[in-house]
Amino acid sequence: MLLLDHPRRIPPICVPTLVIVLFLFPASLTAAPYFEDGFLGLTQQELHDKMGMPQAVRDRKSALRVFTYYAITDWDKYFRKLVSPENGEDVYTFKRDGIDVRYSFSYTVDPNDTNENRTLFVRLIDIEFSPAVPISQVPSLVPEFRPSEDPAAPSFRSNIWVLLFKGEPSSQARFIVREAKKETLDWTLAYQLFSLQGLPDPLTTKSLIDRMEISTQSIDLVKRRQKHTHDPIMNPYSREFSQQQLSPRPAQTKKIPLPKYAD
Repeated sequence: MLLLDHPRRIPPICVPTLVIVLFLFPASLTAAPYFEDGFLGLTQQELHDKMGMPQAVRDRKSALRVFTYYAITDWDKYFRKLVSPENGEDVYTFKRDGIDVRYSFSYTVDPNDTNENRTLFVRLIDIEFSPAVPISQVPSLVPEFRPSEDPAAPSFRSNIWVLLFKGEPSSQARFIVREAKKETLDWTLAYQLFSLQGLPDPLTTKSLIDRMEISTQSIDLVKRRQKHTHDPIMNPYSREFSQQQLSPRPAQTKKIPLPKYAD
């Protein structure tokens, strides 16, 4: 569900003054996510208003998936002063259909914001499953994940992940993108599903997924610069993909080589 706009508190003022304030500072009064996921682009405060306070905060050690977890009270009182606040990821945990589902929200800041307590904006959602789940089960475990059912929806794979795009690009989403020359590209809602054990070939909806990321990526970037690492595939959430799986595969017969005898 999309987050409804949250008006900020403003003191009573006369109507003409209110009109001037709304004209000059519209973004400070209302906010909305960039895409249908309902998260990307929200401020940290808006996320907390929607989800409640997180159970923990974690920060990443270097570029590896190694994290240190902190109680939210310890983070607010001490650790956020030692680590840049935008390096802390808000963590929420759920139990859904017997599966442990953990959401972690990564943030970015406005580089032009010079305030001591800079506003944080959601730039990526990392969702982990324990134990791993089939591709077909992911939508029921993540309500914000509503993949397209169009067989031609932009979809790609590698040996460890599946990348799915949905919807129209958002020019506002460039704000949370870290890619160089991001202004020259369009940025679209993207779902990336990862498998630690690797994905089979051919891919099936029974293939196991350990985690997924909700972010914004560029279809043009994938097609032009990443074509050697991103193989186009049929959308695995389409009816046609499921029917393709049910179709019997032709038997592969291999001829036995005949020995050659001397005359």
